[in-house]
Amino acid sequence: MLSINNLHAYYGKSHVLHGVNFEVQSGEIVALLGRNGSGRSTTAKAIMGLVECDGNVLWKEQQILGKKAYEIAHLGLGYVPESRDIFPALTVHQNLLLGQKGSGKGSRWSFDDMYDMFPRLKERQHTEAGVLSGGEQQMLTLCRTLMGDPDLIIIDEPTEGLAPKIVELVGQYLQKLKARGISVLLIEQKLTIAMAISDRVMVMGHGCIVFQGTPESLRADAYTRKEWLEV
Repeated sequence: MLSINNLHAYYGKSHVLHGVNFEVQSGEIVALLGRNGSGRSTTAKAIMGLVECDGNVLWKEQQILGKKAYEIAHLGLGYVPESRDIFPALTVHQNLLLGQKGSGKGSRWSFDDMYDMFPRLKERQHTEAGVLSGGEQQMLTLCRTLMGDPDLIIIDEPTEGLAPKIVELVGQYLQKLKARGISVLLIEQKLTIAMAISDRVMVMGHGCIVFQGTPESLRADAYTRKEWLEV
């Protein structure tokens, strides 16, 4: 479904990604792990056309490198940035409405789906998004992206700064996506949630993929965990 080959990315003269290669298949949750500064967020931005890059980014066998972010989104890729990027002056419901692609007809997701998944958002649907808690804003960002009916969703650090109970909710949410046939590329630092819900895991270091395998194989690989993940 998503195929990355020899991907290089740059911030000005700074060369950040050095020949990244991986794939995400249909209905699969793949976690991209690594320390801060390893290139994980840059990988997401490169896929979405938000940084200067070269190589191959194929989505359903179509080259999307060089396309603008909104064009990539309309092809069926959703992106939840670490910064969340809600519209603070709009209500929860208005934020979700902005996430809809077209009229929303034929989408796998409805407002009721969002409110059933996160009842707290239903309670606060007429509240301005800017006064929501961090956890509520994360729920809103995830749901707004889903309202665009993506086939693959890239989620950057969804559990950052969240209470353990909310982290558990996010994990359940991602598994619901998989159950509906949506692929997930999860960029995460917390090993616990990534290892619990992912089909495959990748570890990034210094702008390269240094490990790919199952969660079980990473658990058994003490060297990779010590060298590239543990603080």
